[in-house]
Amino acid sequence: MSEGQQNFKTLVIGASTNESRFSYLAIKSLVKNNVEVVAIGKRTGVVEGIKIETEPKHFDNIHTVSLYLNPSNQEPYIHYIIGLKPKRIIFNPGTENPKLVELARTNNIEYIFGCTLVMLSTKNYFE
Repeated sequence: MSEGQQNFKTLVIGASTNESRFSYLAIKSLVKNNVEVVAIGKRTGVVEGIKIETEPKHFDNIHTVSLYLNPSNQEPYIHYIIGLKPKRIIFNPGTENPKLVELARTNNIEYIFGCTLVMLSTKNYFE
């Protein structure tokens, strides 16, 4: 793992073992790009060796939270996400949430309306 990429430890929320889901593809791409990944989803499973947890748990040194839940499904995770003190939150398409954006802003957490997969493919993820 390159020095720079190990500093981008990413929590995928809304992770799935369903190969047609963008969260599944994101985990695969993050692993391929040598990013340390942890994941939370509705069901347990493993993607690219990454265990999907079903309950929020404390993870240290989260740089990025990549969201794959619509705003109503984010509700139980909002204070959990802020409490992790990530450097940034990526709101993938369909996950934009004004409440979480405002909390991110007031807690000095960068937020991006973007796509983790596109950011990885263009290497913008590592900026």
